[in-house]
Amino acid sequence: MKIYALGEQLIESTMEEILESSRQAVFIVSPNECKQVLEQIGIGYEGDISLEDAYFCKVETQQDCLYGTFAIPRLLDVLGSRYRIMFFINSRYIVFSERDGFAERLIQRICRKKVKQGQTKEKFLYNFISEFMSKDSSILERFEREIMEMEDEIANDRMQNYQNHMMSVRKQLLILRGYYDQMREMGKAFEENENRFFAKKHLKYFGTISDRAERLIGKTIHLIDYAQQVRDAYKAQVDEEQNRNMQVLTIISTIFLPLTLITSWYGMNFKDMPELEHGYPFIIGLSISVIILCIIIFKKKKIL
Repeated sequence: MKIYALGEQLIESTMEEILESSRQAVFIVSPNECKQVLEQIGIGYEGDISLEDAYFCKVETQQDCLYGTFAIPRLLDVLGSRYRIMFFINSRYIVFSERDGFAERLIQRICRKKVKQGQTKEKFLYNFISEFMSKDSSILERFEREIMEMEDEIANDRMQNYQNHMMSVRKQLLILRGYYDQMREMGKAFEENENRFFAKKHLKYFGTISDRAERLIGKTIHLIDYAQQVRDAYKAQVDEEQNRNMQVLTIISTIFLPLTLITSWYGMNFKDMPELEHGYPFIIGLSISVIILCIIIFKKKKIL
């Protein structure tokens, strides 16, 4: 368990110091420790504490606290497992329950990067959420470059394994769009301040979170549309190639149809068949003439 007293600088503290001083604080605990810590600091939570149920980002209200979950995609493996955190908030304390140490690492990054790290709960939550969303814009730019590279490869007819690559990119973008939508709704829920746990003058921080999530949603939707355009271009290219192949097969079939008819006639070996004595040279010459005639006709019709 880690405890940080809120202030301009986050200061690591103990349970005794926090309870004696009545300072606002942040607790980072394991799921096994969570219930006991909530009881010690007077947060009455009615429900199970299970990270396995943290499938998405949400915030809900109970009489004594706000509680919710973060399910944060790993930006280098969006399709993989997520960072899962449960949180509990009342008028004085914030409690994070986690297993993999992600919340602790975020706080350490805030301590290294921020001068004003968390004078209030609102400022701390803003810094915390901003920190795990800080690299999302660069990740979306990476996806944009990937799609642009696929578009160039399609234009140059060098695309390999396109379907699997594009499917993976689209899935990741759809997951991120859903995640940003959840974060936008979470920011709005904090801003509504239903339990009055947040100071009214600091609610602007949560509006900023909603606005950031809104911009990320717009960027993600743009990339999904862009990926669809590239997908349509690839499909059109494949259809065009198939049409060319079918055209070639049709031309070959058209040329060989009269040749097949001619050879079948002469294969019957009728007694009065013309040029029977010199059948092979005649048929070869006739076949070549038919081929040349077909090619001339196709060229005039601009089929070849």
